Amino acid sequence: MTPKPGVEAAAARPDDHPGGHSTLTGITLKILSVAVFVGMSSCIKAAGTLPVGQIAFFRSFFAIFPIIAFLAFRGKLGTAFSTKRPFNHIARGVVGVCAMGLGFFALTRLPLPEAITLNYAQPLLVVVFSSIFLGETIRVYRWSAVAVGLIGVLIISWPQLTLLRSGAALGDQEVLGVIAALVAAAISANAILLVRNLVQTEKTATIVLWFSATASVMALMTLPFGWQALTPVQAGLLIASGFCGGLAQILMTAAYRHAEASVVAPFEYTSMILGVIVGYLVFGDVPTVHMLVGGVIVVAAGIFVIWRERQLGLERTRTRKAAPPQG
Repeated sequence: MTPKPGVEAAAARPDDHPGGHSTLTGITLKILSVAVFVGMSSCIKAAGTLPVGQIAFFRSFFAIFPIIAFLAFRGKLGTAFSTKRPFNHIARGVVGVCAMGLGFFALTRLPLPEAITLNYAQPLLVVVFSSIFLGETIRVYRWSAVAVGLIGVLIISWPQLTLLRSGAALGDQEVLGVIAALVAAAISANAILLVRNLVQTEKTATIVLWFSATASVMALMTLPFGWQALTPVQAGLLIASGFCGGLAQILMTAAYRHAEASVVAPFEYTSMILGVIVGYLVFGDVPTVHMLVGGVIVVAAGIFVIWRERQLGLERTRTRKAAPPQG
């Protein structure tokens, strides 16, 4: 699982998007990116219960290489790190790596479908935090979608919450995994608010590279707290997770160049289907009724939020066009 590592692409500035869009190409690239992200999560889960700082380092550091290669190919590497807001990038990196670490903790302790689906709480929490911290006006439609979506999260988590309430399994790793996944979603939602601020002045490539570099340094600082010696298989899986993360980021960014965000974003939820398939075939994770029912509710709520954002965007565009010229 990853705390929405495509938000930089989704929030890309207009000058990052060339003309000539192709909706089908954008959708295809989005689905490919989601598949690669699921592959990344599968590599991390297969590597076992390693220290989260160690996992975060490999995921962040080795993601830099495909991103740098892509930027060099496009001739944009020279200015990719250039910024006048380094402290904003570092703040975004610190918040993001905290969410990443908790997400990886959850991923190694929960079945793959549950770990992926619980992360869908993030876009719902973005709506809540946008109202609290940014003062955005949220009307009844989106508040209703958030409420319904969080009910879905509760349904997914209910088996573990029941164990926690009864006191029968306070040390159970799945209980800790659910808690970590939900906290990761909340922290990641705050990271998105920081990205929303950065995209006003920064390019997508700059945000991505600064985040990967900051996350790598932050994760490396956990080395004294007990990294484990890796087997060749574990090292290979973690390196592969990093390369998958970087490649998926490139595909994600390309997807948003070819089609509007409101068209592409709902295909994020194909990860639920892929997670169920991979979880069953590779890890023997059988999806529960709670996970399937709750997952459908959360996905429906998320898609409604995306649709509502599109409608509001169209209304704002019509208002601007109808406004009389100034002066």
